[in-house]
Amino acid sequence: MDRFFITTPIYYVNAKPHLGHAYTTIVADSIARYHRLAGHETFFLTGTDEHGDKIVEAAEKAGSTPQEYVDSISEQFRTLWPEMMISNDDFIRTTEERHKKVVCDILQKVYDAGDIYQSEYEGKYCTGCEQFLTDKDLDENGLCPDHKVAPTVIKEKNYFFRMSKYQDWLKQHIQDNPDFIRPERYRNEVLSMLDMGVLEDLCISRPKSRLTWGIELPFDSEYVTYVWFDALINYITALGGPESENFLKFWPSTNHLVAKDILKPHAIFWPTMLKAAGFETYQNLNVHGYWLVQDTKMSKSIGNVIEPLAMKDKYGLDAFRYFLLREMRFGRDASFSERALVGRLNADLANDLGNLFSRVLSMTHKYFGGEVPEMGHRAHAEDVEILNLAMNSFRNYQQLFPRFQFARALEALWELVRGLNKYVDVTAPWALFKNGDTERLSIVMGTLLGLMRKIALHVWPVMPQTAETMLEQLGEAFTPQAVNLAEEADSFGDFIKPGTKLAKASNLFPRVELEEPEAKPQKEPKAKKEKKAQKTPAPAEPGVAEFADFQKLDLRLGTVLSAEPHPDADRLYVVKIDLAEPEPRQVVAGLREHFEPDFLIGRQVVVVANLAPRKLRGVESQGMIMAVKDKDGMQLLTATGSVENGSKVS
Repeated sequence: MDRFFITTPIYYVNAKPHLGHAYTTIVADSIARYHRLAGHETFFLTGTDEHGDKIVEAAEKAGSTPQEYVDSISEQFRTLWPEMMISNDDFIRTTEERHKKVVCDILQKVYDAGDIYQSEYEGKYCTGCEQFLTDKDLDENGLCPDHKVAPTVIKEKNYFFRMSKYQDWLKQHIQDNPDFIRPERYRNEVLSMLDMGVLEDLCISRPKSRLTWGIELPFDSEYVTYVWFDALINYITALGGPESENFLKFWPSTNHLVAKDILKPHAIFWPTMLKAAGFETYQNLNVHGYWLVQDTKMSKSIGNVIEPLAMKDKYGLDAFRYFLLREMRFGRDASFSERALVGRLNADLANDLGNLFSRVLSMTHKYFGGEVPEMGHRAHAEDVEILNLAMNSFRNYQQLFPRFQFARALEALWELVRGLNKYVDVTAPWALFKNGDTERLSIVMGTLLGLMRKIALHVWPVMPQTAETMLEQLGEAFTPQAVNLAEEADSFGDFIKPGTKLAKASNLFPRVELEEPEAKPQKEPKAKKEKKAQKTPAPAEPGVAEFADFQKLDLRLGTVLSAEPHPDADRLYVVKIDLAEPEPRQVVAGLREHFEPDFLIGRQVVVVANLAPRKLRGVESQGMIMAVKDKDGMQLLTATGSVENGSKVS
């Protein structure tokens, strides 16, 4: 039987949960749910990291003991996850006795093997990072690049792990296993770290004279364990330790999920620790980017921290979960805004998915008394077309989702959602009913209902509450253990048993209006007003264009060949378009907020082909892609059918 072990990082309890914690945990939950639907035995772990200098510091500020402090913050994480529909199998705390025992056993094993030694060391220590930094780790001002403070020079005797001994092995392992660290950009980053110089040994202790809040070393009671050597071992502890049945079952399929700020501990410290302890390393390290707010990383000091419960309560949990997985291209940074969330909710969920369920259920009640009709043989071209689209959509989803490419997987699924809405328009069930063509009408409605059921199953990992409601409206009880997701991509007979009674109506996602903050009126000095009135020309009246004016524009249809992110602008793509010219036309377009590259590639677009070339953020643009922007987002201008590249709009 296939197995899957997914872990979040154990969250450091020096602050309460925020959007970053919620995103990582929702991703882990969604991937765990996916593997359960795929029939894999799955174990999902999360928890809290509760030792180290910063905990002592935070506890002192809060006027409590370290244990009281970590109990309080850890409980906030434990309480939050059920409200986010997180289905973890275990919640581990590093202050638990079960964890202390496993840490001590592994420390002793590595020490006995000769890979831990004592030495006096003088180095630059960053309290925020809770580690010693080398000069190459610091910025040009000698500051920690993450915390923007100068590290403290500390000289003391400590214990060290011979991490340098495993540098060549680790580099070779990464090169031999291209999927070991993904996406590829982080694999390359780790290889670059290893190429920069000799890997230094890792300080793994703190003297009790400086820090007592930690797990005591089993071979020297005057020291406690460095927080990373303690924290990383939680992944083994939660399985019951290295001798347990669960460890033997699940460890070979281990997938760690982390944000990019803890890449080094998970990609370098952890594999070398496992190697020294005699364990196989994990299967995959999956690394995601940051959620930015107004293009800035979230920070309590700046005051731009997003509270996940506030978003859940305001817009609904499943809409929030969908937005997080759909909006961030896994591995890259993404910007969070309520405007973008509302845009996704209204466009993808209300207009596309919600509208599909509402209109199809309503028509089924009108035409068949609310029961799934008997279906005959599908012989029309539009039936074959929609089934082919469905097959491709489900297969693409099932290839992309388990590889953590959530945005692309959901876009593949939504191609079918939009396709079904189009199928309704093309087949026109109301006309079939009016004309008395019951046989054809039953095929159309049965096809719609059956594919809607399959969409509900595929959307369950991301939006579990909505998916179960969708299935309930389709007259089906949901049992995850009874689903085989792979079969759902290939079987297209009678999807739902004829005669099944359906819900009369559906209102999955009501449209939401964004609450705009009231603008405060600003008084303008009188002199400035008068000057402005004198200098500002009156707005021009819309004029009447002569045909000669229109003739000046060269509008042509072309096919998008590629769409790459602009190297120096978050909202721009560098697009290559086939206009039937000797070379593809390069256009810099502000479409990145609205479309994934895969959505653009292969589509025909209208290009203003005779604009004078200009540079946008250092990249030359040789034209403009035409689009329409409304309150729900952006729509591309194109032809109603495929035309030859280079055809002129006239």
